[in-house]
Amino acid sequence: MKINMLHHFTIRATPDKLPVLEKFYRDVVGFEPGPRPPFNFPGLWLYHNNHPVLHIARPRDNEPAPVSGAGVIDHVAFGADGAAEFRANLVRLGVAFDEQNVDQAGFQIFLRDPIGTKLEFNFPNQQAPANVKGEFMGESMIAPVQ
Repeated sequence: MKINMLHHFTIRATPDKLPVLEKFYRDVVGFEPGPRPPFNFPGLWLYHNNHPVLHIARPRDNEPAPVSGAGVIDHVAFGADGAAEFRANLVRLGVAFDEQNVDQAGFQIFLRDPIGTKLEFNFPNQQAPANVKGEFMGESMIAPVQ
């Protein structure tokens, strides 16, 4: 088996969180809402390059309501390009993030969505700002410097 890409990931959220999650993933990551099968429960599918990469659904009937920062997913990582533009957009939007530049692993930016899901964006090492060195590997999610 050869894995070529992330097909999709699903996060659970209460229906009242759908608008804020849609806005976050549209403004920060560039995903766009798109068609979703006619399930009998509320949800949202967000697309990148015409592919539904993120599914957001309400908790199943036998699940407790999601708790911010809790769940079985530790984080979701994306390969990316255009670190300077992405970083500038985070600063413009006031989104808290952390970053590190790890030799042979890449320049990484970490942030959380509005319900606490940790996201990792991996860029080539050479796209790291000159002042970002070494490994962070922490959990501070500091607010970006303006």
